[in-house]
Amino acid sequence: QLHLVESGGGLVQPGGSLSLSCAANGSIFNFDEMGWYLRGPGEQRDLVATIGRDGSARYGDSVTGRFTISGDVAAMTVTLQMNSLKPEDTAVYYCYLGEYGLNTHYDYWGRGTPVTVSS
Repeated sequence: QLHLVESGGGLVQPGGSLSLSCAANGSIFNFDEMGWYLRGPGEQRDLVATIGRDGSARYGDSVTGRFTISGDVAAMTVTLQMNSLKPEDTAVYYCYLGEYGLNTHYDYWGRGTPVTVSS
């Protein structure tokens, strides 16, 4: 059983910065990617940023240029540096880890950590 432990988040003023970190406790066989999603206005989870097993990063359109993801794939840890935060970045952010299985794909989620951007 894999558990994702999140830290960081909280309240920040517009234009400020926050950092989110996530570490995976447990082991997997075939890492795909790890990173962060946020819960959108509905129940869907929208991409914030992920890092793949080759170290490549992908970002959601709304955060490109403002957020930076870094991590250690072997250690299964990631950090999201969020700069120039806007009120519309307010959301619950979920750590995510994807694993390739035999003809399947496993998705692991953290419990979520709230980020509030407000003056």
